Amino acid sequence: MEAILTRPAMPSEQKELEQLQLRASLGNVGDRDALLAHPDAIGLAVDQIACGRVFVSECAGEIVGFAAIEPRADGDSELDAMFVEPSMQRRGIGRALVEYCAEVARKQGSGYLHVVGNPHAENFYLATGFDMIGMTQTRFGPGLLMRKKV
Repeated sequence: MEAILTRPAMPSEQKELEQLQLRASLGNVGDRDALLAHPDAIGLAVDQIACGRVFVSECAGEIVGFAAIEPRADGDSELDAMFVEPSMQRRGIGRALVEYCAEVARKQGSGYLHVVGNPHAENFYLATGFDMIGMTQTRFGPGLLMRKKV
């Protein structure tokens, strides 16, 4: 596999990233019906991109994944989104995106990177260094409250 490059996203990539988000989300059978019933769940604010809080991974010049972080009121950061092209999953792209976001969060002064994880992704988050700290209810069902020391 060719090298993966991670970089800040550009506002002009918004629609491409939303389409990637849709493909990746529909790839999870457990979420498909809820997502099809609520297509408004797919979206990425251009302001979030313009503020430098969205990062893309490229392979051979093609976007194969993206992640976004947001500042939290407690001074930490939130992993707000993370999606990998279904055909490129299980190749280390998600792990690289988490590490990139953790490093950005650390440089911004965060102590932890938090995430409200989908239960189907629990093993992924545990494998990338997140610890379970609780549960929450989301729009689409239970969510895992997790955090990673940065």
